[in-house]
Amino acid sequence: MQITYVHQHEFPLLGEVHSSILKSLMYFDLFRYPLTLPEIIRFASIPIHHLHIAEDALQQLEDNLMVYRFGEFWSLNSDYGNIERRQKGNRSAMKIWDKAKKRSKFIQRFPFVRSVNISGSLSKNYFDAEADFDFFIITQPNRLWLCRMLLTIYKKFFLLNSRKYFCINYFIDTESLEIPDKNIFTAIEIVTLKNMSGENLYNNFMQSNNWVKQYFPNYLSEKQMLPQKEKENVIKHHSEKLLQNKIGDRLDTVCYKITLYFWKRKFKNMTAIEFENNLRSRKHVSKHHPQGFQFKVLEGYKNRIHTFEQQHNVTLSNG
Repeated sequence: MQITYVHQHEFPLLGEVHSSILKSLMYFDLFRYPLTLPEIIRFASIPIHHLHIAEDALQQLEDNLMVYRFGEFWSLNSDYGNIERRQKGNRSAMKIWDKAKKRSKFIQRFPFVRSVNISGSLSKNYFDAEADFDFFIITQPNRLWLCRMLLTIYKKFFLLNSRKYFCINYFIDTESLEIPDKNIFTAIEIVTLKNMSGENLYNNFMQSNNWVKQYFPNYLSEKQMLPQKEKENVIKHHSEKLLQNKIGDRLDTVCYKITLYFWKRKFKNMTAIEFENNLRSRKHVSKHHPQGFQFKVLEGYKNRIHTFEQQHNVTLSNG
């Protein structure tokens, strides 16, 4: 496999493997996060069936000064500081995992919670002073907003509204497992989820979002975490039993309307499209990303590709 250059004054065209590897590195370069060879293959957009194919492509890219190698890590730039940053963040994540497990176990005890999963930077084994514990929670149908309200009340009054170790920003219920935002950002968040409880439901969720393989065909459904064994919670059981009726239905609707009312007041400057994308609020889903992080990342990724093509006078394939 070689990088073939076309006639003079025309852009060189990189092969699919080269382009796919570069795009994986570009995406994570937005977070100053160099990748290992297995990670590059895992996040490649085309099938790579043999390790040497990726190794050969990386060597050719390195020979052309498009990527840099630092031990087991590959990066788009020669700044060793990014390597040290990643290693430090990986060590911090290892140290904080016990706390994350305890928080996950605590959330699972709340009424109508059916599965707790960790997303965000910690799900990628990275944690620093700017990171949060981001939780992706699956609930019982028609109790999502009541469940969310109970968790929010706990956060506001017992954690003084601190989100550092208790960021509950995405809820779906068991009847709405498929995520509608089908793009590279969402695909990465899904494949890197760490399942903490509700293993069977997590597996159903992954099956419902099998579309991620269009983005990452080398991704294998592997055990991201060993879910904690769930003991029967008497308080949870009885509180749910009390609300498995029309009263519970009404409370859920009230919680939904109250939350939506305050969000529309608080974020009144958002357009309808921005509100739908960043604060999706329906009976079966609650998404709270008011900063529009997903779209900032997608725009940054697009710009990163364009800048790289201009910088190196190349054209990346669409693979």
